[in-house]
Amino acid sequence: MTDAPDPTSAPTHPRLRMLVVLLGVVAAVAVGVLVFMLSPRPHIPTPTPTSTSSPSEAPGTDEFARPSSWEQYRPSFHLTPPAHWMNDPQRPIYLDGLWHLYYLYNADYPTGNGTEWYHATSEDLVHWKNEGVAIHKYENGLGDILTGSAVIDEAGTAGFGPGAVVALVTQQDDGVQRQSLFGSTDGGYTFTPYPGNPVMENPGITDWRDPKIIRDESADRWVMVLAEGQRLGFYTSDDLVSWTYTSDFSSDALGLLECPDLFEMVDPVSGRRTWVLAASADGAAEGRATGLAYWTGSWDGERFTADDEEPQWLDDGADFYAAVTWDDPSQTDEDRLSTRYALGWINNWTYARDLPTTDWQGGALSTTRTIRLAEVDGRLRLQSTPIEALTTLEGDAEAGEPRVIEPGGIHALDVQPGTPAYRLRISFERPASGELRLRLADDDEHAVTVGYDATRGEAFIVRGASPAADFPALYVAPQTAPSPADAQRSADAAGELVTMDLLVDASSVEVFVSDGSSLTSAMYPSNTLRVTAEAVGASFRIDALSIAPMAIAISG
Repeated sequence: MTDAPDPTSAPTHPRLRMLVVLLGVVAAVAVGVLVFMLSPRPHIPTPTPTSTSSPSEAPGTDEFARPSSWEQYRPSFHLTPPAHWMNDPQRPIYLDGLWHLYYLYNADYPTGNGTEWYHATSEDLVHWKNEGVAIHKYENGLGDILTGSAVIDEAGTAGFGPGAVVALVTQQDDGVQRQSLFGSTDGGYTFTPYPGNPVMENPGITDWRDPKIIRDESADRWVMVLAEGQRLGFYTSDDLVSWTYTSDFSSDALGLLECPDLFEMVDPVSGRRTWVLAASADGAAEGRATGLAYWTGSWDGERFTADDEEPQWLDDGADFYAAVTWDDPSQTDEDRLSTRYALGWINNWTYARDLPTTDWQGGALSTTRTIRLAEVDGRLRLQSTPIEALTTLEGDAEAGEPRVIEPGGIHALDVQPGTPAYRLRISFERPASGELRLRLADDDEHAVTVGYDATRGEAFIVRGASPAADFPALYVAPQTAPSPADAQRSADAAGELVTMDLLVDASSVEVFVSDGSSLTSAMYPSNTLRVTAEAVGASFRIDALSIAPMAIAISG
């Protein structure tokens, strides 16, 4: 978590520059969204129902009706607080059949400073109930509550008792960041401070925050990753109280590193295992926005060694920051290694305080996504798909007819959204070259364009300028999801079925591509978006199209 915007620079991708010029003819182009998804490859397993993805009855009709008191940008199925400011999510924990998620919250925004931990619960990681503040700011003399992580202390090593929920968080007072412990004995609803806080005193580092804790069962101890400017520090502890530094990992090209993560995964097809080290970072050096960068490599219990100096990115849109990942402790050990979940903050510090919402501020959290590990061209990479439980929010879908989109015209799709929250799926045969562009436009012709470049095997999104939100140049320029090298084989890939899965809400869009990439973007249209399609350079045959409304999934 940071209070300062990240420096950025303009992208240099020629395709992106061309699209910006093309879309410049549209008066005041707005933010937009689309979610793309190549048809799943055989080696990506279908999620099986668990506590995180269990099917339930379809929502009732009234669950799609947005309350008249809501402002136009309030999301239906993306988590927001009832009021006031929100930012960084904290990794959820699973306890007695319920997921507990915390996020940073400031009830005094914009006139007062300081965040605290707000609590939300869910049975399926899709339907969320806001529960109120769990860790309050300014109560123990050490300042406000920033990002950290919560664990279940089964053995009671920290002194709160066996099975207590223990949170290690950064507290900031007068610009000095320290690490403090808080414990909960009522299942994560309320926390009390450890009497010896802070448990880690600042060694004289300006940026020293966001502790992420995991359990090392083989060594019977805890491991922590801490964001320390342009490096990540590793520490170990027997009791969550006394921590010993072991090593660090540095990166000079990504600006300030925040909200780190460390976990192990296995590719179920090849059997290759790897550790993954991740952190939210600035991608300006690569001509991209901020996001979650990650490295695969080895971890020996004290030190991480990366396979490659260059990171990969979990999401290629402008608005997927401070992301967290987790596994499901109710699954088998094998499934916990092959499947994880993730969500992030749909916002960016460059413009986070300048968004047009009124009854709450700070953006929203993304939907939960499933992430898996796959070997692509010899390199291990994380692949994202929407969590299966999202289907429980879908209403009756309207299906369109197969058709061919010829170059040179803009065609209205024969099914259109009737609500600001919907899921659009479209499948087409990939030609050897050319682009398919889907344009989401409101009645004032403010538009967002999401496209697929068949030549390069890449999806992209252009949200353009917006009359409602003042996005800097880097964030209105096209964002692209670079595909693996094996997807850039246009001749061989011709005829491949590409499926785009669009998760659209009142102020955001999430784009998933079946090669595992994704694009997440905030947007602020004036009303429900209509959808048109345009083919450039080649014909595109649409084989299937459907739009389904999405029910309201947030309460409290």
